[in-house]
Amino acid sequence: MRALIDRKGETFAYIRGGRLFTLDGEETGRIEGNYIVDLAGKRIWELVGDGVYALDGMETIGFLTTDRPDDDYN
Repeated sequence: MRALIDRKGETFAYIRGGRLFTLDGEETGRIEGNYIVDLAGKRIWELVGDGVYALDGMETIGFLTTDRPDDDYN
């Protein structure tokens, strides 16, 4: 599992098995190639390395942490 943190370093979502979840455990999207897409498959953010950016590349949304076991986040 990888946490998705904002620019302030606060976790606001996580990736497990290529799927995006809210902190409440609600699935909201998935990773497809270099993009995070919503459940309908519409691109919402672009992935560049561990960075998550707005589609126009002008705004940093946040960053993905390194992969860790789920227990590290409890």
